[in-house]
Amino acid sequence: MAKQSRNDKRLVRHARVRQNLSGTPDKPRMCVYRSLKNISVQIIDDVNGHTLAAASTLDKEIKAQAAYGGNKDAAKLVGEAIGKKAVEKGISEVAFDRGGFLYHGRVKELADGARSAGLKF
Repeated sequence: MAKQSRNDKRLVRHARVRQNLSGTPDKPRMCVYRSLKNISVQIIDDVNGHTLAAASTLDKEIKAQAAYGGNKDAAKLVGEAIGKKAVEKGISEVAFDRGGFLYHGRVKELADGARSAGLKF
């Protein structure tokens, strides 16, 4: 039997979480993706299949503030940016989808940044 890669295990965890977690127009899903060098987040309405807001360390505003996108400081900036965009669009509460990643480190900093900008989970 072949050993599963770390990403394959993460995808299994993500699928398991997504069975019970879905975004609605009232409470959209905030989905996080983390790579080694960057982190990105989207707020998604699964009922209509629309991305309502998105932020990433690849955005010009965040890239200018953070020298490197793969650390906790950059993740906090992304969280604050997505929180501001969501509040501007009238979104106050989201369902947090950590994407199969552990709620630790960069994922936790992103969530804390979004909370500080006014989002509720």
